[in-house]
Amino acid sequence: MENVAKKSLETTPIQDVRGRRHIINSLISGAIAGAVAKTTVAPLDRAKIIFQVSSRGFSAKEVAKLIYHTYQKEGFFSLWRGNSATMVRVVPYAALQFCSHEQYKQILGSYCGTHGRYGNILHVFIRISRDEGLKTLYSGFSPTILGVIPYAGLSFFTYETCKKLHAEYTERSYPYPHERLLFGACAGLIGQSASYPLDVVRRRMQTAGVQCRKYTGIVETMRQIVAEEGSISGLYKGLSMNWLKGPIAVGTSFTTFDLMQILLRKIQDHGTLQR
Repeated sequence: MENVAKKSLETTPIQDVRGRRHIINSLISGAIAGAVAKTTVAPLDRAKIIFQVSSRGFSAKEVAKLIYHTYQKEGFFSLWRGNSATMVRVVPYAALQFCSHEQYKQILGSYCGTHGRYGNILHVFIRISRDEGLKTLYSGFSPTILGVIPYAGLSFFTYETCKKLHAEYTERSYPYPHERLLFGACAGLIGQSASYPLDVVRRRMQTAGVQCRKYTGIVETMRQIVAEEGSISGLYKGLSMNWLKGPIAVGTSFTTFDLMQILLRKIQDHGTLQR
């Protein structure tokens, strides 16, 4: 078994080059995917944040009124105000997020293919709990990870599952662009709905100074929001906006990433053939 594992880790010069290309392609594709997705939904995102950080009532009518008044007073492009600052954050984040996902998927895929150590998610929990203790399951857990897991985890899981099921039922290796958009939309809907209360809490904590408020932590912030505005109207304020914005953003992001990966591979393969 050890010999098999060692062989699986050994790489040839050609594999090294392909590995580096794959990383670069993932970084570029992820960066473009993040930029395109965020720019597409920037006006809706701006409106959602304004409601999240204030105690004003949320409704579709109020959102439409806010966007229309902004357009009337400040012009069309004012709806994208602050998007350049968002790009500074989103582009490297999306590049690393997609690249990490691709690398982990490749590593875990080859590892499981070689060792066959875990049969399913229940087997993972049982094996780790027995061999390393229950505490190991929670090692490194922090409020930051608490916010990332529901969104990123569920989004990638849903998208990859949709693609896998699609391949099994249609016997087509690559979904059409509109199918990728649909899969991404489902991923965004599930991921953002699960993590939304934490997003509201994060926004409140980030703008506490501007609002002349003081929050000591995640739980305290959540408790204050519930006490003042209610659990649904407070913690889920603007969620319906996310049901519109989220699927569009995530669908666009995943589709752009996949199509960019395909395009870059074709360009590189064409360059290799010309040599």
